[in-house]
Amino acid sequence: MKKFLKIFLFFLLFIPLTLFILDKLFPLPLDEVRMSRVVVSDDNTPLWRFADKNGVWRYPVKLEDVSPLYIEALLTYEDRWFYKHIGINPFSIVRAAAQNIYEGKIISGASTITMQTARLLEPHKKTMSGKIKQMWRAMQLEWHLSKDEILTLYLNRAPFGGTIEGIGAASWSYLGKMPSELNHAEAALMVALPQSPSKLRPDRYSKEAQKARDKILDRLEKFGIWNKKTVKEAKEEDIYLPPRSSPQLAPIFARRSLGMTNERVIKTNIDVSTQQNLEEIALNAKSVFQHATSLAMLVVDHTDMSVKAYVGSIDFNDDSRFGHVDMVNAIRSPGSTLKPFVYSLAIDEGIIHAESLLQDAPRIYGYTPENFNSAFSGAVSASEALSKSLNLPAVQLIEAYGPKKFTAKLANADINLKFPSYSEPNLAVILGGVGVSLDKLVSAYSAFARGGKISPLRYLESDPLIEYPFVSDGAAWITRRMLSGEADPAFYRRGFLSFAYKTGTSYGLRDAWAIGISSKYIIGVWVGRPDGTPVPEQFGASTAVPFLYQINNYLQRKETNSFLLNDYLDEKPLSVNAENICWPSGQKLEDNDINCRIKRRAWILNASIPPTLFSAEQDSLTGGWFTYYTDDKGEMTAYYCKNAVKKRLALWPASLTPWLPKNEQIAARLPKKSSTCPPLEGNNPTRTLLIKNIKNDTMFTLSQNREELIPKINSQGGKGTRWWFINGELIAKTREGEFLNYKLTKKGEYQLVVIDESGQSDKVEFIVEKIE
Repeated sequence: MKKFLKIFLFFLLFIPLTLFILDKLFPLPLDEVRMSRVVVSDDNTPLWRFADKNGVWRYPVKLEDVSPLYIEALLTYEDRWFYKHIGINPFSIVRAAAQNIYEGKIISGASTITMQTARLLEPHKKTMSGKIKQMWRAMQLEWHLSKDEILTLYLNRAPFGGTIEGIGAASWSYLGKMPSELNHAEAALMVALPQSPSKLRPDRYSKEAQKARDKILDRLEKFGIWNKKTVKEAKEEDIYLPPRSSPQLAPIFARRSLGMTNERVIKTNIDVSTQQNLEEIALNAKSVFQHATSLAMLVVDHTDMSVKAYVGSIDFNDDSRFGHVDMVNAIRSPGSTLKPFVYSLAIDEGIIHAESLLQDAPRIYGYTPENFNSAFSGAVSASEALSKSLNLPAVQLIEAYGPKKFTAKLANADINLKFPSYSEPNLAVILGGVGVSLDKLVSAYSAFARGGKISPLRYLESDPLIEYPFVSDGAAWITRRMLSGEADPAFYRRGFLSFAYKTGTSYGLRDAWAIGISSKYIIGVWVGRPDGTPVPEQFGASTAVPFLYQINNYLQRKETNSFLLNDYLDEKPLSVNAENICWPSGQKLEDNDINCRIKRRAWILNASIPPTLFSAEQDSLTGGWFTYYTDDKGEMTAYYCKNAVKKRLALWPASLTPWLPKNEQIAARLPKKSSTCPPLEGNNPTRTLLIKNIKNDTMFTLSQNREELIPKINSQGGKGTRWWFINGELIAKTREGEFLNYKLTKKGEYQLVVIDESGQSDKVEFIVEKIE
């Protein structure tokens, strides 16, 4: 008895110890179970999948992600005692052995789901040693994992034909739906496929697949899991599936999203229908674009900053158009798309209001850009200047606000502009002399949709909503109305929100941009060549805007009530009100005031009405006003003369003189000088600068015998050095009395402008004809 007890105790200790040692020496290959990564939309539809090193696609799922109908069918058919046994089922082994011996062939198996999972983790040959190894691994699984964990492993590793493994990938590949949505017939079909994946593929062998499915349904009815009616209805569903396909949406975004998280299933905010629509737009654009031109588009729901569509190139598979290059994330010159930000900041700082008088006139100091049309408009309002995207007024504002301050303000909102290594923030920043990506630009425009706060884009469902203060809600509201072309308070209708957008074209026609804001979305469009080659006739307004409107029209159809959303965007902030102002002072004056030369109605912020912004040296010294004195006759006199009355005259900026009607020029507005007590010479602003020896609409003629012409042109009046411009381009500098030496060699219409050191200017327009 003692000997027997010793032997019993020996085995009682030896077997567990042996199993423990074997478990340590031959651990489960769980570390090798690396699931493929799948990028999914906001409703869990797969957008793109990244297969494992063997080219196998698995859509990782959890137990709760799978239809209970599938779990019922699986356990009933494969392993009814799954939650009871220890990995192997002795009763099943005895039953299968008896059946196989009786029939003289293998007709029944004894593998549990745990054993099948073990074989999926570590495949082996169908030999006795292989079966023993499989049983050993099954018991290891039971020791280390819970039943639900083992079942989850099976759900993700079961073979479904070809490179498809797991119920998630199979459900999407064959049925185009989430595994949680499987009905009775589909659940039974999915249970049947792993029995013989290559022979039962429903897209190839529908009859065989249906027969195998019905066998599963019969088993479920036999054991009372599903009733007879349910099984009968499930069998009536024919199996006819289109060829299996892999998810192929948003490839560039999917690639980028891999670096955003370590999750195997990357849940994004992409809307499938919107993404499909934009990709179709991109493919259709290939037929109208020049060689190597690409297209990038971005749609963001600004209510929560979720990215709803992301098209990084015109065609991911087109190498001739650099289709693999992500132009949503590429650094490019933004052209004029940064202009709204300096306007909003200038409004917020009290530098301008919506109808402030700005100067679209030549500059003679520092940065001297041209307008896109190489002409000048003279006096323009801030809203008109932004709407027309005029360059000179934007430079006037960035000069007043400060380019370094402007750049820092954007950087504080996570919009970091890229400068060349040798450069620092300067006036050129406002015309695109920096680099920025489309996604950052769209993020920046959220300031005009979210009450002055800039929010980073939310690519993934897990991304938090972050807000950076940029400008006040009032400044953002005013700027957005300026962008929509409805800056006039007369157009304001509470609850109605127009589509606002801004275009941009980079230097050399390398980039065409359009950024739009609707009641719910921000839309960004970029067109150009990824290699930076200029594209003739490529402009933001003509190239990018058509896509902007096409996308917006689609979104409007999709969101039929979108115009009712986010009324707060058009709910006028309390800090904003409408006021009558006068030009040229830019301030509020009495209706009968002689200095109210042009009356305008403007949106103002915080009840503050900034005066007209002057930039030239003389204008800055006078502050926009000229003080003079008149006598009893109303003639201009000196301040010390008898009965002298002090008066003030609101001045137009001197650089605008050529564009002013004669009755608005200062010489016409001042009274004549007194002959008995004239004003001091030092107090005389009327030494007007004039272009001499050429009149408006003069016509010059060139011919074969006369291929060039040098008109004798000079100037009169003014002060100091003169700067001469032809169609917006600086061509010469002269001194007082010196003639302009410029050759006319081409036919066309010309605008000649001269400006002096005091900021005065004059212009004439003439025509050059050429007789062939």
